Amino acid sequence: MAALQTALSGRLTQALSLSKGSLRFASSFKASDLVIEHNKACRPKPDTSNLVFGKQFSDHMLIINWSEADGWEAPQIKPFQNLSLHPASSALHYSVELFEGMKAFRGVDNHIRLFRPMLNMDRMHRSTERSCLPLFDKGELLECIKKLVEVDQEWVPYSQDASLYIRPTYIGTEPSLGVSRAGNAMIFVIVGPVGPYFTTGSFNPVSLLADPSFVRSWKGGVGAYKMGGNYSPTIMVQHEALRRGCQQVLWLYGEDEEITEVGTMNLFIYMTNTDGERELVTPPLDGIILPGVTRQSLLELARGWGEFQVTERKMTMKELLQALDEGRILEVFGAGTACVVSPVGSLLYRGKTYEIPTMQNGPYLAKRFHKELSDIQYGRQPSEWAPIVV
Repeated sequence: MAALQTALSGRLTQALSLSKGSLRFASSFKASDLVIEHNKACRPKPDTSNLVFGKQFSDHMLIINWSEADGWEAPQIKPFQNLSLHPASSALHYSVELFEGMKAFRGVDNHIRLFRPMLNMDRMHRSTERSCLPLFDKGELLECIKKLVEVDQEWVPYSQDASLYIRPTYIGTEPSLGVSRAGNAMIFVIVGPVGPYFTTGSFNPVSLLADPSFVRSWKGGVGAYKMGGNYSPTIMVQHEALRRGCQQVLWLYGEDEEITEVGTMNLFIYMTNTDGERELVTPPLDGIILPGVTRQSLLELARGWGEFQVTERKMTMKELLQALDEGRILEVFGAGTACVVSPVGSLLYRGKTYEIPTMQNGPYLAKRFHKELSDIQYGRQPSEWAPIVV
């Protein structure tokens, strides 16, 4: 009788897990089941001095398939190859897709390090839940990614000015045109060597277009998640910025024209506030801001220094322009995995160009942040933020 009750209890638990949202995806693949097929036709590595961001890829990739009928398949590292997708796959029609951006660095000691990778796994997990895709064990995926980096370790540039970009991607592969939760899905990870994100170089100032008629995200939307659907609508606005002589977009939100993000980066403003004190300001994580790993790292560094106020608060265009007019703006810069830290030099708003004195002020803080992060990433400064992979 006890055995029967146990069996019935197990079936009830399974039934509940299959009916309650994301709980139905409680199981996960295991890194210990990883199968590796080595590429027999490895390609020569590119010249690190001529790397273009996102154009070169390594010899291998990670693929993990899931189906509602069979659950997770064993993870596979395979030769880099094209994907084969049903033409009705939900990722192609309804943007059931999300991704992450990470990097691996070859340190001064020749060890290869990741930078705060579990923060990427946490964010990917949140995006997965919001996309109604099957959940996974974050630690298991990270172990699979580490193995991929180990297999393709010779693709990690022997340079302190380059790195290996890691792109975990998760797509719905349900072969149906119905707008519904995907019954088939795939995680895949590709990697490739990269240099500076911007063609202007790693520390040259960018110009911004601030046009309130364009909105990146909104309250109740998915701006806080790293989904492909957040990015494709911004391409036209980016081209509009280029047409008007700017390199990036400063995204505004609402009637008060709140400053949110800059291009695909989080935004920081270093200023003297109205009380005459130095303050580092960045918009708050209120649902329309992507919680960047670099953003969090800069905030933690600055708070650890304890040398100036560090504030997550809303700032409007009116406040920014007033502070500029009063000479209180010291530096403006974007921050993200791809660019690390990118100074801002000017702003085009309602037909008028405003010069921002970032470069005239050093830029002391932006360069300090860049050096601190680079020292950690390349092993010049030991830190638990940069675990060794190989």
